[in-house]
Amino acid sequence: MLAATAAGFAIALNVGKVPVALPSLRAELGLSLVQAGWVSSMLTTMAVVAAAMIGMWVGRVGALRMVLGGLALCAAASFATALAPAGWSTLLAGRLIEGLGFVVVAVSCPALITAASGPERRRFALGLWSSYMPAGASLAMASAPWLLPRTGWRGLWLLTTVAMVLAAAALWRQRRHFGPAPHALPDIADPSFLGPVRQALGQPLPWLLALAFGVWATQHFALIVWLPTWLQEQRGLGGGAVALLTGGMLVACVPGNLIGGTLVQRGVPRGLLVAGAQALAGLGALAYSADGLPDGVRYAACVFVSFAGGVIPAAVMASSTVLARTPQQIGTLQGLFMQGAQLGQFIGTPLIAAVVAAAHDWRSALWVTGPAALAGVALGLAAQRLENRLVHSHAAAPIPA
Repeated sequence: MLAATAAGFAIALNVGKVPVALPSLRAELGLSLVQAGWVSSMLTTMAVVAAAMIGMWVGRVGALRMVLGGLALCAAASFATALAPAGWSTLLAGRLIEGLGFVVVAVSCPALITAASGPERRRFALGLWSSYMPAGASLAMASAPWLLPRTGWRGLWLLTTVAMVLAAAALWRQRRHFGPAPHALPDIADPSFLGPVRQALGQPLPWLLALAFGVWATQHFALIVWLPTWLQEQRGLGGGAVALLTGGMLVACVPGNLIGGTLVQRGVPRGLLVAGAQALAGLGALAYSADGLPDGVRYAACVFVSFAGGVIPAAVMASSTVLARTPQQIGTLQGLFMQGAQLGQFIGTPLIAAVVAAAHDWRSALWVTGPAALAGVALGLAAQRLENRLVHSHAAAPIPA
């Protein structure tokens, strides 16, 4: 389980390395703001386009093959980009391949974790998996102030290459534990490739959870954009301090992930967890946007939003233990959840930027994050009603942990 989680940790370094390296990239390569934006958003673009589609292939190709292949793609792209002659086209091509590898690993690893964990640990294991993104991204941000002055942005790319090679080696050593993922509900006879996909996506509950994940991503990435801007432009902090404080905010999501996994493992309804976390995140956004509060309190509110919201990925990703009727459906569901989260980021971030630019005030971002939090509460409660109905409908054949 830890080896599979480490694979996610490694690919998340690719997410965190770019925001902190953008000033160096722009200075060395002469990138415009538009070009830098494309470099930063390429992973998100690949996830928006391909996550659900790639998830459909996990059961057919095999999760271990998919993860090892994704790590190999990411490692090769990072290594080649670091050593190739500098240029925007080279950098963008490397990010495109990294994005493809990132999506492959992110949607395939939950099937490995499900296969390697017993029923009594499976929900917590998937909650642990949900911490891969904040943990990896925050490590890249925290290492940047030390690494960038010594090696430049190429050092960060080589660091991620080493991390992905080590993660692939760990997975290969543990390969005997990644047998077929167990399942409790009988396969519904349908030999076609799309049969398990239709069965998984024909349920309304996964769509509600994916939407709830998406509106949370809108709030979270609004915070990721707002905090560095506030620290640097309004408080005059240097790049190192900004990276460390932003990384500290991101890593606060990890204990939230672990607590979310623990609560789901103990049977706390996931819909109520999602609704409660969305409400707390919305209240935290009100606090960090309030100009009248001291800076320390506003930063603490940022950390609190990240911590409380960390419950949501854990609750959503662990739901595949209930919703997947066959091993083949795990990748499909995880792809749907990832696509929902990335769509929230893809749509929400430029929407917030447009609102703020029109009002010339970062507090106006609440016009986006506030409704997103309210929508998240409503989606969580609706998901809870559907899950209650699902449990009652299978009362004769209990759904396993």
